[in-house]
Amino acid sequence: MSHPEPAPERDVDAIRIACTRRLAGGPPQERRPAAVLTRLAELVDAEQDQDTYGEGRLAGDLETRVAGLLGKPAAVFMPSGTMAQQIALRIWCDRADTRTVAFHPTSHLELHEERAYDRLHGLTAKLVGDPNSLIGLADLEGLQERIAVLLFELPQREIGGRLPEWDDLTAQVGWARDNGVRTHLDGARLWECAPYYRRPYAEIAGLFDTVYVSFYKGLAGIAGCCLAGPEDVVAEARVWQARHGGRLFAMYPYLLAAQHGLDTKLPQIPAHCAKAREVADALREHPGIEIVPDPPQTTMMHLLLRVDPSAFRERALDYAEETGIWTFAKTSTSGAPSSQWIEFTVGEATMEFTGAEVRAIFDRLLADGAA
Repeated sequence: MSHPEPAPERDVDAIRIACTRRLAGGPPQERRPAAVLTRLAELVDAEQDQDTYGEGRLAGDLETRVAGLLGKPAAVFMPSGTMAQQIALRIWCDRADTRTVAFHPTSHLELHEERAYDRLHGLTAKLVGDPNSLIGLADLEGLQERIAVLLFELPQREIGGRLPEWDDLTAQVGWARDNGVRTHLDGARLWECAPYYRRPYAEIAGLFDTVYVSFYKGLAGIAGCCLAGPEDVVAEARVWQARHGGRLFAMYPYLLAAQHGLDTKLPQIPAHCAKAREVADALREHPGIEIVPDPPQTTMMHLLLRVDPSAFRERALDYAEETGIWTFAKTSTSGAPSSQWIEFTVGEATMEFTGAEVRAIFDRLLADGAA
């Protein structure tokens, strides 16, 4: 008996690249190398020299600008947030003469860095709170061991981009100060928090001893970040940056892109946050969707879907080929057999769609695909 030939594997990358619109994030062409290089060429001052090992006017101007935005005495540009945060924790631990740091179980340091805090720096992590909830003051009050530094993440990406209420946040920082614990902010997406808190970045960052911010999350930079804090800490961080191999010979593409993001993308974030709430309003009554958090607190939300992942993937690819609109490549398991999830981050591309249009797209993606 002959068997039918299996269907050929679909070229997901080719389908995505062919799309001219995108539902989430930035426009499809924004990060393509030709577009990035063209944009950088337009930003270059003909009389401007490149930075050398992170020194020079390009780097200095960006660091001064970010330090001012965050209300900190100094800042240093680094090519990687992973590097910046490990360095900050190491410095605070050395000064406290203890190797224990505390952070949420879903922190980037725990999930995505191969335990580098331990393997590279000999630090011990104390995981604080429930993986599915924000850290609470009671979680901190229950700590029974001495810690050098407490890391906060605003917003908490892995649980839907949630933010603690301001009074809760200040109470937790107050606990740290009362107990001689330094505080560090994983502010990779700090830029998206100001509309919710209705406070300037300097007031939010002012709660913490050191702060890391990203230039490619929300600002469409190529890569890189700044670590901001006291002058002596930043000076020591520069030494650790060299030890990490993070003083690249020239970093001007990253520096120029970061300045461009601050100029052009940062002012758009309040509108993106408002659009996220509009999208949530449109999807809230869909029987196959649960929104976390509801309403969204930043530009991000998680959508829990009652859908078969294979059916969702095929419908998304079909929709991309038919309409030229890229939605989502796949879902992720939520732990429950009948539920999948996707991360929906509103960006410049999303602004082209009304809430009703977003609802119609999800009607299509979820039709006949329920688990």
